[in-house]
Amino acid sequence: MIHPDTQLGFVSPSIGYGVFATKFIPQGTITWVLDKLDQEIDESYILAIDDIYRDQLLKYSFRNAQGKYILCWDIARYINHSFDANCILTPYDLVIAARDIHPGEELTEDYGLLNLDEPFDCLPETGSDRVQVTPHDILHFYHEWDQKAVDAIRLFKKVDQPLAKFINSKFLPKVNAVAAEQDQMDSVVSCYYKRSIIPSSQVNYS
Repeated sequence: MIHPDTQLGFVSPSIGYGVFATKFIPQGTITWVLDKLDQEIDESYILAIDDIYRDQLLKYSFRNAQGKYILCWDIARYINHSFDANCILTPYDLVIAARDIHPGEELTEDYGLLNLDEPFDCLPETGSDRVQVTPHDILHFYHEWDQKAVDAIRLFKKVDQPLAKFINSKFLPKVNAVAAEQDQMDSVVSCYYKRSIIPSSQVNYS
């Protein structure tokens, strides 16, 4: 479920539509949480359906650590990629604002966290030398993303949380403990889908 203070808007002919804030969303606010209306789809189903349906599912879904395709039921499926994303996925089936998001600003996520099936090229962005998202980006950038996520979760109890009641009950104690600095956050590398043996050249062990 997407944050209620958002709306769908047109970005550009090359990008299409995106999700924009209608009110101020402070850092530490949950911007999306997996809920009971979001679909979790097995790969076997994706492979069995007609191309016209498969293409749409693959376009608007992402994969979790178990390899299931997650298809959001609301406008969350239109959230676009950015290498300087203002929202970040956590290991707790939720996305959180990594910095303050102002009215009219587009909500973005780094697709490197979403277990893509194939790499895709991106438009260059100021401040980043990345020009491609790959299925194994989590293995390269998880240190950076962990810090962004921790910094945001520590503000969890200090801001309004309209989506807090939808957090999976098995994750809520952990989120509260991390927010109170009583426990460490699980690394976002736990979101990675290990689909096969990966060449060592693809893995950043530093």
